[in-house]
Amino acid sequence: MGLSRLAALHGVATSYSPSPDVTVSVPDDTVIAVLAALGVDAGTPEDVRRSLVAAESRSRLLPPTVVVWAGEPLPPALTALPPGSTVTVEPEPAGGPPAPATSWKVPDADSAWKLPGAAEAAPGPAELPPGWTQPPYGVHRVHVRAPDHHEATATLVVAPARVPQPPERTHGFLVQLYSLLSARSWGMGDLGDLADLAAWAGRTLGSGFIQVNPLHAAVPGKPTDPSPYRPSSRRFPDPVHLHVESVPEYGHVHDRATLDDLRQDAAALSEAVLNKGALIDRDAVWELKRQALELIARVPLTPGRRAAYCDFLAEQGQALEDHALWCALAEVHGPDWHSWPEPLRDPRSPGTARARSQLLDRVDLHCRLAWLTATQLADAQRAAEDAGMEVGIVHDLAVGVHPAGADTWAQQGTFAHGMSVGAPPDAFNARGQDWGLPPWRPDALAATGYAAFRGLLRGLLAHAGALRIDHVMGLFRLWWVPEGRPPTDGTYVTYDAEAMLAVLVLEAHRAGSVVVGEDLGTVEPGVREALARRGVLGTSVLWFERDWDGDGRPLAPEKWRQDCLATATTHDLPSTAARLTGDHVTLRHRLGLLTRPLEEELTEDVTGTAEWLALLARLRMLPEGDGNEEAAVRAVHRFLRATPARMTGVWLPDTVGDRRPQNLPGTWDQYPNWRLPIADPEGHPVTLEEIAASPRLHGLMEVLRPPKARTAPPGERPA
Repeated sequence: MGLSRLAALHGVATSYSPSPDVTVSVPDDTVIAVLAALGVDAGTPEDVRRSLVAAESRSRLLPPTVVVWAGEPLPPALTALPPGSTVTVEPEPAGGPPAPATSWKVPDADSAWKLPGAAEAAPGPAELPPGWTQPPYGVHRVHVRAPDHHEATATLVVAPARVPQPPERTHGFLVQLYSLLSARSWGMGDLGDLADLAAWAGRTLGSGFIQVNPLHAAVPGKPTDPSPYRPSSRRFPDPVHLHVESVPEYGHVHDRATLDDLRQDAAALSEAVLNKGALIDRDAVWELKRQALELIARVPLTPGRRAAYCDFLAEQGQALEDHALWCALAEVHGPDWHSWPEPLRDPRSPGTARARSQLLDRVDLHCRLAWLTATQLADAQRAAEDAGMEVGIVHDLAVGVHPAGADTWAQQGTFAHGMSVGAPPDAFNARGQDWGLPPWRPDALAATGYAAFRGLLRGLLAHAGALRIDHVMGLFRLWWVPEGRPPTDGTYVTYDAEAMLAVLVLEAHRAGSVVVGEDLGTVEPGVREALARRGVLGTSVLWFERDWDGDGRPLAPEKWRQDCLATATTHDLPSTAARLTGDHVTLRHRLGLLTRPLEEELTEDVTGTAEWLALLARLRMLPEGDGNEEAAVRAVHRFLRATPARMTGVWLPDTVGDRRPQNLPGTWDQYPNWRLPIADPEGHPVTLEEIAASPRLHGLMEVLRPPKARTAPPGERPA
């Protein structure tokens, strides 16, 4: 009983429900291990009693972080303060002269009070903070002094009620950027290709957005983990995505011979991928780009460029210093900071400070690369906006980071050591999942006013028309798996969703960006409703949209939710052609991934697909008697367009009939995850130029393009 009470006080679940009628108890040793990761000792019954007394006797006038939503009643954290308490708010610095602090007194029990811009309260003599005539959006410091002289200081997050919204209806492409090679790529798709795709799709097809995979910085290695969802840092992008020739200093490199040799080697890499069946080799691409970028970095910056770089350094501050230093140290001591000399494992130690001075040139190089990458990210968003895209580039936020990477080194106090994020057992995976990503500690986030989360979002949203959040349910709770234990022995740990959402809404409002949450799979009751209330769009994938509360049949288009991104597939699912033909089942069979006989899996798959095709035929979206795969793909997207979904996403490989998944969950080296170029139905890679000229693509996009747009036939310039 004591352990359960202690766990509840710290947001640690002692049971969970994989389905409405089933409850599973969490092993005590799991609860004890998770509490230990939160700094709570529960190893013995006496430890539990002592920790429980400490937790229950801890009283605060304010929680560490307080949220105020514009236009809504004030939270109990403020309204329940003792009457007569003095509340002082120090506004967040806004770049200009510091705004003066404002103070007021909490009214007595017979009076009502509110902040201007909040919901109406009953009349009364309440004193309000002078000058707060509009909701003061921002992250402020609030200090309370009670009549009995008790005091408390907290972070005050004041946020708009909702994030910015997309246009009424828009469509766009979903693409793994590395897979999109153009004639000028250095062996994998880059930010130059992204800008070109956005400019073409916006102008020619009337597309409103391009969604890409996470472009976070990877952990270097031999080989580097190719998964974009297991990065070194989510805060900074990876310079492997740079288009080298677009760097302004490129044309002023003195050693042209070496640069030309590197370009030839890069051309050979692309040739091997496009015409010789080679996989995308991120390490080989980076080795060539690294050498070229080091040559470019020797070119002095012009005064204007130098000023822009200095501004970037000032804006990014300590976070960039830490990231660049980790990159420099990793070049010397390897990519896992846990194995570095002990003084270097602490980013604030004197030994680390000395190492920084010794590696100053390399630190500056990595800062410069971060700046160049941010500049090209901005260029891509600008290209999208100039092409008329209502949203532009949709960036992707991975659910976590690599345990050995830059973020865990620089923010050690924010992560739960010895824990990994995953998923509990469910109907699709009886063994659960362990993703190998250390979770953030909810107590550390709250104590720091969510500084790490705020900085992360601000960096990602700086050049984004929208942000997709992978596993958005992680804003509410995450499945923690203690190191050395199977995923079945994990448990849920809750986060302050109100604070997480307030920070998200505030930063999205500041950036003017849409937010899309990936809410597929097991979703806790109330989560989708809470996200929708704050304007966060959901994700709806056609094959999963069925009447689960009724007969289980495919959901008619008019019954789909409006506030979502509707797609036929994702990076973790089969392409539409593979789904329609059943190729994905035979692929999983060849790799030994099926848990049932092949015939049983195929029968279920064929039945499910036939139900969808029958619905498409009844709705006259699929020409009668037309069993053509290409026609069926068009029908699927015609259906998506018939739903009320605000955003319709087209998986770019679907436009040319690619049958191969980019990632096959459950595999590591059995399948070339994250290393395949976009290809035609026969598996022959196609370039961006060939995609843009594809009759199959133009036939598909005729289904989706808005009436005002005119599709230019291949070879003709758009009007």
